[in-house]
Formats: sequence, C-alpha cells, structure tokens
Amino acid sequence: MKLPWDDSDPEYRETTRDDRDLWQGAHEGPRAVKLIQGYAWHPRETAIDLRSLLPKELAEGVHLLIDPMPQAPFTFFEDGTMSATQQVYQVTVLAIVQPDQDPARILPQAAEALAPHLDATPEGVGWQLMEDLREVG
Repeated sequence: MKLPWDDSDPEYRETTRDDRDLWQGAHEGPRAVKLIQGYAWHPRETAIDLRSLLPKELAEGVHLLIDPMPQAPFTFFEDGTMSATQQVYQVTVLAIVQPDQDPARILPQAAEALAPHLDATPEGVGWQLMEDLREVG
C-alpha cells in the first residue's frame, strides 16, 4: 500500500502553498496580512496622542494602525507597574500583499521603517511588538 505522502513514489513532489487554498481556493487578488502586532503605552496623566506622533503609512501598502484600548489585557507590566495607570494602544503593522509577494520579506523593511518613529516618541512611551504574519479576515 502506498501512502500519498510516500516520497519514494516517483510522482511524489513536495509543494508549498498557502493552506487557505484547502478551504477557500487559490487567491488571485491582494490580501491584508498583519506583519507586526503588539502594544504601546504611556502614563494616563500625560497628554500624548500616539496616533498623531506616528505615521499612518510606513511604505506603499504598509499601514500602521494604532487603536486606543479602554484597558490593557493584562494587570501588570514586567516592572510591576499597574496597567490601569497607563493608556494602552493596540499597534498593528498591516500590509496589503499581492499574490506573488511573501509577507515575511516585507517584515524587515516594515520593522526598520517603524523603529525610528518609536525611538522618537516622548519619554514614558513604551512598546512591545512582535512578528505576526497572519492574514486578516
């Protein structure tokens, strides 16, 4: 009995594809992909508007979304600061990716474009961002 994944079969070939093809069919148009996801924060008593300090677009088709949250999804920061004392924002770097583009190749340029803007924020602003690479929707 031959198994479909038996690589001794001369017709066996490994393929890489987007798993969405299994339930949605092949994608022919652009799609939105999260490149980076995380949080930014500052003390509630400071008059900082991160949305006005940071750009809305990092490159063509690469957008920075900053959404204020009513409260953090955690109680304390690593240093023991209570999250209730901080204004927390959800930060998302989103790319509109063409079918032939690999989002992982866009990620380094997006992170490099974002870094100087974060470094230029006022004292007291903190952030924790991580690679995401998940499709939106």
